[in-house]
Amino acid sequence: MLAAVIVATTLAAVLVVPRLRPAPPVPTTLRPTTSRPAAVALRRALRHPGTWLAAVVALFAVNQVLVTAFVHQRWGDDPSRITRYLPPGWFDLADLGPLADRLPAWPWTVLHAQAALELPFVVLAYLLVCRWWSADVAARVIGARWLLVASWTAVFCLVELDLRNPYTTVDVVIRLVSAVVTALALPALDGGKRRAVGLVTAVVSAAALGCLVLCVYDVATLYNSAHLVRWLPVVAVASVALAAARWTAAHRRAHVPGPVTAAAVASLGWFLVLFAVPALPLRYGIGFGAAPVTAAAGLVVVLASLRRGWDRSVLGGLVVAVLGGGAVAASGFLLAHGYPEARLLAAATGFVLGAAATTVLLDRRRPERRG
Repeated sequence: MLAAVIVATTLAAVLVVPRLRPAPPVPTTLRPTTSRPAAVALRRALRHPGTWLAAVVALFAVNQVLVTAFVHQRWGDDPSRITRYLPPGWFDLADLGPLADRLPAWPWTVLHAQAALELPFVVLAYLLVCRWWSADVAARVIGARWLLVASWTAVFCLVELDLRNPYTTVDVVIRLVSAVVTALALPALDGGKRRAVGLVTAVVSAAALGCLVLCVYDVATLYNSAHLVRWLPVVAVASVALAAARWTAAHRRAHVPGPVTAAAVASLGWFLVLFAVPALPLRYGIGFGAAPVTAAAGLVVVLASLRRGWDRSVLGGLVVAVLGGGAVAASGFLLAHGYPEARLLAAATGFVLGAAATTVLLDRRRPERRG
């Protein structure tokens, strides 16, 4: 079934998504009679996907505390009545001490809250990366929101059914409701300003956010609050890198990239657009018995992105950029460890940074060749 979802979503990505109308820009200013700076800033914050991503993470954190209290009070600190349905690596809960006896013990904190929050969490994180890339990319992804939430929700529901437990039926219903609410809310978000893409700052920002997402994935979605301490150094480094990258992006001088770099930027932008719909099916295909289909579908998305974004007058630069990026990607994949997402994140970041460095070097050499 997952293989069929991968094929269907990949075909939708390359054949349907480019034809969809991008979401219109969202006004971020108020009428002159009410245009106080504080009101304008508040409205912009409420339309920023990062604001709602932070809100979802905060809800995850609250639920982690409450679920620990529930397991302590109702299950005597023994989560085995749910972990026996799940693979290893779930419900390593922190010790809250006396606080665990004073908090309410709500049963919906086990799996139901995760089912409600997981889709908006990953969608908002993806949209934030697209916004950092360009407003056009974010607008196209929002325009494809119904395909995106349908694809990702289908995968989440398949995983729910594969790990069937007493919570499954209600969780599936919650995920369907979450999908509709998420899709309806996305057009209200601002895709950002139209400006030149800072290739390195966008990639560093995405990699840093990816590290933070992995932390939330382990600590919150898998209910491993006891792992938070070991994540703190990663969170600290990623937060500093993210802040530095966003500050640099806001203050860097605009410049016209060379033709090879411009082709790379356009192709990567199209990749973010086309990859959005099959992203989650491809990720789960790796670990759920559909790796060959995943590899083929991923190649189709990459080729479709290059066809739409790469300037054919610099095709030679494509080969060199792929070789340069591939070498760094292989190093990142081999050096990373832990969850499969960590290795994929390291490989993807390494590939883009290696390819970006290669394109810059190629563009610097082009005047010499013409001379």
